[in-house]
Amino acid sequence: MKQQNEAQRLFHRHQAQTTPFPLGIEVESAKGIYLYTPEGKSYIDFISGISVANIGHSHPKVVKAIKDQVDKHMHVMVYGEYLQSAQYKLAEKLNKILPDPLSTSYFVNSGTEAIEGSMKLAKRATGRTELIAFKGAYHGNTQGSLSISSNEIKKSPFRPLLPDIRFLEFNNIEQLWQISDKTAGVIIEPIQGDAGIRIPSKAFMLALRKRCDETGSLLIFDEIQSGFGRCGKWFAFEHFDVVPDILAIAKAFGGGMPIGAFISSYTFMDLLSHDPMLGHITTFGGHPVNCAAALANIEVLEEEKIIEEVDAKGAYIEKKLKHPLVKEIRRIGMFFAIEMDSFDIVNQVVRKNIEKGLISYWFLSTDYAFRIAPPLTISYDEIDMACAIIRESMDEVLSLK
Repeated sequence: MKQQNEAQRLFHRHQAQTTPFPLGIEVESAKGIYLYTPEGKSYIDFISGISVANIGHSHPKVVKAIKDQVDKHMHVMVYGEYLQSAQYKLAEKLNKILPDPLSTSYFVNSGTEAIEGSMKLAKRATGRTELIAFKGAYHGNTQGSLSISSNEIKKSPFRPLLPDIRFLEFNNIEQLWQISDKTAGVIIEPIQGDAGIRIPSKAFMLALRKRCDETGSLLIFDEIQSGFGRCGKWFAFEHFDVVPDILAIAKAFGGGMPIGAFISSYTFMDLLSHDPMLGHITTFGGHPVNCAAALANIEVLEEEKIIEEVDAKGAYIEKKLKHPLVKEIRRIGMFFAIEMDSFDIVNQVVRKNIEKGLISYWFLSTDYAFRIAPPLTISYDEIDMACAIIRESMDEVLSLK
């Protein structure tokens, strides 16, 4: 207990906090769908570390790739100067799983950096300044990414942000005329995550692609949360038969290691190498250990045919979680928002889940729903166990109404 209290003291006193009330669970190890505390208590991670651990925690193939790369070398030079096999093999693999024109990858450290690079590329390629985003969007927390995110409460203390930003209504075809020959890029989550798993119509996505083609605006897809099998395909955009000009990825990309990328055609990406040279630079982007992990992660998804089972597992979970407290379940693949009557009810259910050893979580901007996004590798027996916990929590909250 003394050691635990000291850990809590150090965490709260010397590590910067993001909220006044962090969960404060001390994690000693993680394996598969489980997190373990030093005392041996286990938690089912039913959110995959916020859509990161798609193949579960500490997958042996990813761990081996990390160890093998560490034995070779770690950081040796800023991004783009040296030939490093971990980097170019990963770029080649992405080229194979992505459609044209998404052939050329720029590796960065995080999702918000992938968005920043995408924004810069759209401006550089078009010579324009206006960026269009959508209400309900969340793209990150650096100043550029925050500028194109929708939550004004999160934005207002940090203004002024980027100028020349316009917001349209998500899934509203009638507003797409506002994309014009002044628009450098249109950025959208094909599945809005923080807004509570909002799924657009295929007609809207096709109309969006058409309008960008008409105006010469670059279409940017933020697949940071929705990528790498989470939605039942490699990427959510495959559900709509629409391909972006620029794709931003991160989270589940690295198999648990921190890496992101923005990806486009060779012609567009080459623009960042001249006028000016070093049009986009990063010291640690494409870190060889993270690239090795990301390549292993993709190989696991391929070899174990994990994505092929995602929609069936998602449907199974959805059926298990129907309950009098649940107003609506929004789902694509294994990406869920469980909507209820109030934040108070949501909060009680999430807290009870944690007490019972299961991590579900809130959305930043959707008070009346909680998120679940289990590891895609979860077994049906594990799903039964997890859903039983959530139902037990919901039953207890319902009994208090």
